[in-house]
Amino acid sequence: MLRKNLHIILIVIASCFCYSQEQNITLEEIWNGAFTTQRMEVLNSMSNGQQYSVLNFNRATRSTSVDIYDYQTQSKTSTLVDSKDLNDIQYFTNYDFSDDETKLILATDIEALYRRSTLGIFFVYDTKTKTLTKISDYKIQEPTFSPDGLKVAYGYRNNIYIKNLETQQTKQITSDGEKNKIINGITDWVYEEEFAFVRAFEWNTNGQKIAYLRFDETDVPEFSMDVYGQALYQTQQVFKYPKAGEKNAIVSLHVYNLSTAESNEVKVNKPYNDFYIPRIKWTNDANVLSAQFINRHQNELDLWTIDTTKGTTTIMLSEKDDAYVDVTDNLTFLKNNSFIWTSEQDGYNHIYHYSKKGKLINQVTTGDWEVTAYYGYDEKSKKIFYQSVENGSINRDVYSIGLNGKNKRRLSKNEGTNSAAFSADFTYYINTFSSATIPPEYSLNDATDGTSLRRIKSNDKLLEKLANYSLSKKEFSSIEINGNNLNMWMLKPVDFDANKQYPMLMFQYSGPGSQEVANSWNSANDYWFQMLAQQGYFVVCVDGRGTGFKGADFKKVTYMNLVKYETEDQIAAAKKLAELPYIDQERIGIWGWSFGGHMSTNCLLKGSEIFKMAIAVAPVTNWRFYDTIYTERYMRTPQENPAGYDDNSPFYYPEKLKGDYLLIHGSGDDNVHVQHTMRMVEALIQADKQFEWGIYPDKNHGIYGGNTRLHLYKKMTNFIAKTLGDKIEN
Repeated sequence: MLRKNLHIILIVIASCFCYSQEQNITLEEIWNGAFTTQRMEVLNSMSNGQQYSVLNFNRATRSTSVDIYDYQTQSKTSTLVDSKDLNDIQYFTNYDFSDDETKLILATDIEALYRRSTLGIFFVYDTKTKTLTKISDYKIQEPTFSPDGLKVAYGYRNNIYIKNLETQQTKQITSDGEKNKIINGITDWVYEEEFAFVRAFEWNTNGQKIAYLRFDETDVPEFSMDVYGQALYQTQQVFKYPKAGEKNAIVSLHVYNLSTAESNEVKVNKPYNDFYIPRIKWTNDANVLSAQFINRHQNELDLWTIDTTKGTTTIMLSEKDDAYVDVTDNLTFLKNNSFIWTSEQDGYNHIYHYSKKGKLINQVTTGDWEVTAYYGYDEKSKKIFYQSVENGSINRDVYSIGLNGKNKRRLSKNEGTNSAAFSADFTYYINTFSSATIPPEYSLNDATDGTSLRRIKSNDKLLEKLANYSLSKKEFSSIEINGNNLNMWMLKPVDFDANKQYPMLMFQYSGPGSQEVANSWNSANDYWFQMLAQQGYFVVCVDGRGTGFKGADFKKVTYMNLVKYETEDQIAAAKKLAELPYIDQERIGIWGWSFGGHMSTNCLLKGSEIFKMAIAVAPVTNWRFYDTIYTERYMRTPQENPAGYDDNSPFYYPEKLKGDYLLIHGSGDDNVHVQHTMRMVEALIQADKQFEWGIYPDKNHGIYGGNTRLHLYKKMTNFIAKTLGDKIEN
């Protein structure tokens, strides 16, 4: 009852947003952290199932600590380690437990490399002896405990090392690693970016073997970026980047045996020509490794098991698709080595149960909706826990279901976005909930029926603060476009008057499987959109064809023609919205970042009759310049599909530009290279088209750091005011 009443209070506060006339949002507030939400950092369930740990920051001592809390009482029971008590560490930013939870790896002095990869100085803290051990004097990557907690494996300068924590001796287990040639145990740039992992080595269950991937990128073409910095002469960052249709690294799978100190390459008995190994994972049998192999077109995926003692290999299952097969992290081996698998094979992403020999036992979940997260399997209750969009594609709910596909139960109660972190024994889960009107709040829930037991953390103070601002309600709806019912949200001007006309700015990303129309709490962009609504703009977002969580057919319709159908949907949506009497048809613009920047550019050129301006930040302008794994998944190679690459590449039709165009890029973008913008700029110049553009020196794809984001959003805000807002009625 307390929780129900509390939500009534929060809803009342939220409903007051659009009536409060006290304050307007400023860009300075958005980017100085004024609207930051409180969160639970690095949440980890302890193995006893009754406690959990989190990373806390103490502002008074400016130290960090790993603290243990009791699930049931929510009281702090102990502090495992606090940096104020350590001589060699001022603070740490992450931690990982050994399997027995007596040791922790503490991360310090972290330096970002690419999107997910970092270098850092790491320490092992022993909770029993209260001692601290530095793993290496040099910055290393991905330190990982052995199952017994007595060793740590890590990557350094493209090789793998193992440190023995008892003897303090370090052993190098690969020796051929070399920059821009050979990488052992750490992914290359394109695997990191597109298969979303960095650590490419895994301990087996008894800690006697390490499986790892080796990348030979010798023949991969290099890309270079000037780094301007503060020196008299600029330097260059040179790295291997396989663009669509070019050579990939040659990847191979190896197993190192600690007892023999030897590595052996694993070769499966199928003659793959050009392939990827996007996942490796040991089974519960210490000698049996699983590996996923997928062809370069990414429409045939095989799950292999490898007996590393006998040297035999077996295909457990194969999936084929006319377009592509998505790679996921949901493979889970049960105690009997049967396994859980997720797949889109019936047209929607669902959970499947297979025997240890790869025979389908049953499809666990079914329906015209998508499973969006797999949380785990409880051996005791024989239940699977997952998240899905069963309650509407813009919402997320937590469910349980029997391994046999029966007794499904919705555990989450509130409409919006729910996600769960379960205790190790699946007795409890911490639910994170937010919606368009309620910022993230954390509650302890019973995993049997979802009953909320205790509220852990909220952002009520942020809600109270926002109640003093003049804000618009984010209105969710759908719009019929090109035969499809598309999800949409809209922010009306704060002082909306149906008898007036207003300019409209559309926002989208539109990439395959993405989602921007979601019933969840604000991002930084949402606050910016609220600011624009305060200034008299309509702001609208439409998820067109190709976006996610509405089934494989809806997502994969863009196959071989990225941006074509997505552009058609945004143009058609703008035209339909322009029919509303309060939308000024002469003042409609669109903006986007990355894939969304490609979209906004294409919409302005191909939809010049409706779009009067566009902003493109870090846009792709031709998929020939983007990487192999992402681009070929959706387009195949340029050699096979040249029209798919060029027919929707805006620098081939710059003469179509009629409206106002702002083009922005970071010169240090390792992902979407500034080359995309330079080619677009040159095409526009040669077509004698006027436009505005800006380059942020040494900034990567995120374009941030120091004052950068504030400057960028001021630039975009001013451009919008100049091109759309000069006739806003007062």
